[in-house]
Amino acid sequence: MQLGRRLLDRQIVDRDGRLVGKVDDVEFAVDADGVPYVAALLTGQAALGQRIGGRVGRLLVAVAVRFTEDRAVTPLRIPYRLVARVDSAVRLRVCLDDLPSAPVERWLRRHLIDRIPGADRASG
Repeated sequence: MQLGRRLLDRQIVDRDGRLVGKVDDVEFAVDADGVPYVAALLTGQAALGQRIGGRVGRLLVAVAVRFTEDRAVTPLRIPYRLVARVDSAVRLRVCLDDLPSAPVERWLRRHLIDRIPGADRASG
């Protein structure tokens, strides 16, 4: 329960202060001694939809599926070893550009943002 309050729904910020997303879910693993640990933070509509569940959760996943090319919508998975610290936000030790982009973000960039005149000159 403490982990939920400490991580879920916190903003994820890269080392330069740029917004990556929110922690929508947490992935656990078990070490060789059988001790569970946080393996990764999950962000994106697929992670949030699965966490919420029910009709609303299925709707979030369905919308995400609609805005992707491959129809296999998976959350953006950020290995926990990339986390520098957790305070009012989850602060990463890497740059946003070093992370893979989310499937929905790639679709929106290709089909919407890149078509806006001057979008290639926008600061990032």
